Amino acid sequence: MKKQHFFLLLLISILIACSVFIKREPTSSINTIKSDGLSFNYKTYQPSTTSTIANKTYYSLEYNETHEQANWVYYLLTAEFVNGTAKRKDNFKSDTSIPTESASLNDYKKSGYDRGHLCPAADMKLNNQAMSETFLMSNMSPQLPSFNRGEWKRLESQVRKWAVEEDSIIVITGPIFKNNIGQIGKNKVTVPGAYYKVLYDLTQPQKMTAFILPHTKEVKAYHNYQTSVNKVEQETGIDFFAILPDELEEQLETNIRW
Repeated sequence: MKKQHFFLLLLISILIACSVFIKREPTSSINTIKSDGLSFNYKTYQPSTTSTIANKTYYSLEYNETHEQANWVYYLLTAEFVNGTAKRKDNFKSDTSIPTESASLNDYKKSGYDRGHLCPAADMKLNNQAMSETFLMSNMSPQLPSFNRGEWKRLESQVRKWAVEEDSIIVITGPIFKNNIGQIGKNKVTVPGAYYKVLYDLTQPQKMTAFILPHTKEVKAYHNYQTSVNKVEQETGIDFFAILPDELEEQLETNIRW
């Protein structure tokens, strides 16, 4: 009995010692899944680009110097991000990683426009780092208060519900620079005429959908603006999922409702 007890203690000691040397996955591995044989991390499906790409911890963006805001902001949204516990802190700050410098807080001051998050703070509740990075000015676009706090906010909330239901979805958000409203601030930040969201459900059966909302004070319910990814590509000139096999890409990008 004593001999058995000795070997049991020895086995426990070995297991504890081994556990010290087990390599832990980095936090970003939460963004790693498999899709159609493609090894996915949060940058795998980045859209086409013609400007500066800034990769953050959990999202990436393409910065448009002409309009002083992102052409697109891209990330993988999962239930863990939605149900995280990080608290919102309005620590807006310039993005020093942009070589040409991002828009500034002063550009928005007394402009009458909200600093509208393209990647919402509520989508990045995983940890304080994720939350803090959503307040970079490169993630902002000037939005009418009634738009930002109204139907656009309701669409953002719906996207989070879908992420929980579907396990994981890619979200790509950005402005559409047509029928622009004007400019604000010293840096002449463009006030876009519309905004889009592109959604890709990576879990089986895979599906895509998109939304284009006009940037106006009075907007209909967001579901009235549901459209295809192809339509967003036509409006923006962005190729969103070129990495996919052509047949699958065409099939998914022509879909409207899921």
